[in-house]
Amino acid sequence: MYPASKHVQKTFEQLIALLPAMEKTKPQVILLAGEVLGFRNDTDRELTFRQESNFYYLTGCDVPSSFLLAAYQPGTSLEQKPPSVDLFIPEANEADIMWSVPPPSLEAAAQIHDVTRIDHASTLPEAIAAMLAALPGALVHTLTRDSPRFPTLPSEFISPIIANESAAATDLYLYAALHNARLTKDIHEIEEIRHANAISSRAHEVVMRVLGLTVKNGLKSAAAAAGRPLLPGEWLIEKEAEAEAIFIASCRREGSVHQAYPPIVAASTRASTLHYCCNDKEFAWGPVGPHDHYNNQPFVAKAKHVFPQVLLIDAGCEWRNYAADITRTMPVGNGGKFTPEARAIYSLVLEMQDASFALLKPGVHWDEVHRVCHTALIRGFQRLGIFRVGPNEKEILASGLSAAFFPHGVGHSLGLDVHDVPSVSKAVDKVTGKLVVFGQGREAAVEFENVDEEWGPPNCYEYLRLRRPLAQGMVVTVEPGIYFSPHLLGRAQAHTSPFVDSEALKRYEPVGGVRIEDVVHITEDTYQNLTTVRSDVEWVEGVCSGEL
Repeated sequence: MYPASKHVQKTFEQLIALLPAMEKTKPQVILLAGEVLGFRNDTDRELTFRQESNFYYLTGCDVPSSFLLAAYQPGTSLEQKPPSVDLFIPEANEADIMWSVPPPSLEAAAQIHDVTRIDHASTLPEAIAAMLAALPGALVHTLTRDSPRFPTLPSEFISPIIANESAAATDLYLYAALHNARLTKDIHEIEEIRHANAISSRAHEVVMRVLGLTVKNGLKSAAAAAGRPLLPGEWLIEKEAEAEAIFIASCRREGSVHQAYPPIVAASTRASTLHYCCNDKEFAWGPVGPHDHYNNQPFVAKAKHVFPQVLLIDAGCEWRNYAADITRTMPVGNGGKFTPEARAIYSLVLEMQDASFALLKPGVHWDEVHRVCHTALIRGFQRLGIFRVGPNEKEILASGLSAAFFPHGVGHSLGLDVHDVPSVSKAVDKVTGKLVVFGQGREAAVEFENVDEEWGPPNCYEYLRLRRPLAQGMVVTVEPGIYFSPHLLGRAQAHTSPFVDSEALKRYEPVGGVRIEDVVHITEDTYQNLTTVRSDVEWVEGVCSGEL
């Protein structure tokens, strides 16, 4: 059973820690609305339902239009036992039964939810009134009201609280308290994330193996189906959309309802676009230049062999609302093997990830993990001849040039959302309120006049979604990448940089981009990789070539 009462307890403890001293001893109440079933624009076409993450964290309930009412008070019996957690679900009506799956009965819901009491949503006003009477002076916490980010709490539930002479309602603290609670995961959450990653890992491997079958068995056209639709075992991957479809189908076959985010399936130079979600182009059938972002040529009719290129797939499913986030970059064409240039870049990204893994443990600042990726990239580029060997790595790091090739952060927190708990993912000084950066406890200055040789300039850290020390129980992604984006390289004037060998850079630009991403759990003194699909060069090439 989902441990809702423990999550409510943890959230109340975080809430108390955030409150001013005069408010800490008051009875504390949480009032929360679940997501409602949405419809497409002004039609009656139902959208796929997914519960709001904060509500699910506190209830484990996936029933639309539900509500939570929970109470807690330090220094009383409410502190010595699990908090009172009441869940309110809608009552089934005739239309629900006829058109869709109705909400469960109260008896059925009681069997699957870890709460104190379950009742119908129509009784919530009475329950609020009774709780306010039993807990005079209560402070009622809600998420930000009248915000499009969260389900709306009807005014009929808030008005009595505001009108009550002793109670008060506030939306200042609950959001931060929930995110602080969600930042570290318990055993139940780790297992849900582990399962999401296992399903997603197998889906990535399925795509690779279908690519390998194409190489092994040769190309087959639709004509081979003798006038009937192709069956799944006969499918080929000739375009990005087909790779996406196979990935999602594999996840659905294993019981996953949602993708954690729109899959990124980018072939050829399109892999240099970080969040490329079009997934609508065929593989390139001829030579690819650094500015060839679009390809509309048919795959089979123009050539028997697709032009060598990479296929970057960043995709992960959800399992019971908990996310996976995995990226694998695989070879297409060339008999399922990387070109020498693509293999070199892929191997360097693996080096960046291995350098990150070597640091992971509680207390390590995430900025430091990010910095070692830039250092590894610079050393690797010097080894490959893209960066000149004369300047030392500190000079190149200080220039900020490496950010043109690795522009994003090395990872982020993950949980009920793929980019989880953003409000607490960056450390802030409690006294000044300024961002603490660079892993040395220093505040971010308004102007960076002097670039730190050890850490490099701010643009190397600009897009980090996580900027705080790691803690036991956190789940984070580790996703270094190298990209040859015409826009970013042009903006950085990379080809005219004194640190760059322009001719060498031109040889690598057709690679497009490589990213490798795993999900890890920070344990007591190290980490555990929750992603099971392999990423070593030998295995990836063996599968994509049909040899394994």
